Amino acid sequence: MKPSRLLLAWLLVLLGVGVLLGALRALGIAAPENLSAISWALLLALLILSVVDGIRLKRLPSPRVNREMPGSLALGRWSEVRLQVKHEFTQSINLQLFDHVAHGLDFEHLPLSVELQPGQHAQLGYRLRPLRRGHFAFDQCEVNLPSPLGLWSDKRLLNVADSTRVYPDFARLYGGELLAVDNWLNQLGVRQRPRRGLGMEFHQLREYREGDSLRQIDWKATARQRTPITREYQDERDQQIVFLLDCGRNLRSQDDELAHFDHALNACLLLSYVALRQGDAVGLCTFASDRPYFLAPAKGNGQLNALLNGVYDLRNPQRPADYQAAANQLLARQKRRALVVLVTNLRDEDDEDLLSAVQRLSRQHRVLVTSLHEAVLDELRQTPVQTLADALAYCGTVEYLNSRADRHERLKALGVPVLEARPDELGAGLVTRYLNWKKAGVS
Repeated sequence: MKPSRLLLAWLLVLLGVGVLLGALRALGIAAPENLSAISWALLLALLILSVVDGIRLKRLPSPRVNREMPGSLALGRWSEVRLQVKHEFTQSINLQLFDHVAHGLDFEHLPLSVELQPGQHAQLGYRLRPLRRGHFAFDQCEVNLPSPLGLWSDKRLLNVADSTRVYPDFARLYGGELLAVDNWLNQLGVRQRPRRGLGMEFHQLREYREGDSLRQIDWKATARQRTPITREYQDERDQQIVFLLDCGRNLRSQDDELAHFDHALNACLLLSYVALRQGDAVGLCTFASDRPYFLAPAKGNGQLNALLNGVYDLRNPQRPADYQAAANQLLARQKRRALVVLVTNLRDEDDEDLLSAVQRLSRQHRVLVTSLHEAVLDELRQTPVQTLADALAYCGTVEYLNSRADRHERLKALGVPVLEARPDELGAGLVTRYLNWKKAGVS
């Protein structure tokens, strides 16, 4: 409990009167004799009123607060939180309310002020914006309750327990691309466009058309029908995609609001959405993380929810990437041939370890290595060189980019494709590469 501005103002006034009377007495100036008595009487009355008001404040019941919030929030997106205040006060009262928001969540419109009327409940609201993924708990709500005479303010902590989860908001980040992908799939998509060729699933038999290859002719059906019959194929829909996601220090850089790790996670979710729409199975395996996670490839819309529930609280520690251990883990769990998408950021110290691990994975799976390209490298390379520090930064950047290009060439020489992209472009690049391979019948 602390004094209000009203009580402090009265104390300052009485203090000023006392100082003024003392100064007049010291200067030998006559003052009304009863003025001093009046000031002391007012001070005594204020003391009695403040004690009585404080006792009445302590006896006031605390209001009850209920919090209504979504069970899940999207990273970086504003959401509304509603607070319902119930009370048993017999007179109107103005109070301030502050919700104890968990660390890692940004907020607007707090603290809140509300006037409570007798027999009525109040509805309040504020906005939240998550700055990181994970599980967040709300434990308390703070209420500043004024005394009946307004001389005191009592801070009370109310236990209002709630929790929520913050998921990657890949749909917002790639909303336009998702719409474009959906339109493309509906109009010219792999599922709707039969494809002729090898390595694809058989779709149907039909009459021969000009331009069909002789290899497509089904000679037995042709003999039965006594007219040329060809086989028609469609894209294979029983492929498996496994993301091998680096959760270590290689992806801790940050160019905008999201870290590179969050961009990589969003890109994996975007490609998962597209692949599941195509009837393929999707899985995930993490490495260099505090909590290794493996989700076996599966089909269906429920797999995307399983992915979201499995990765929403993944952390990005300072651990180095151990590609050999990641390869061992994946080879032990994934026996069937799959497209393994290794999502990382290639560094100098990872050369031999990475090449050896990718070679082992390539014997059983098709591997795509994705490497995030930091935006700051392009900025440093394009910055005019005017000082020695600028020259050193430029030369270091060029040398680093040349060594990265050399690593990419070494991987391509082993027959391993490499996709290098800026963090915000990684999702589009992965989807484009996947759809191109689907159309080409690559497995």
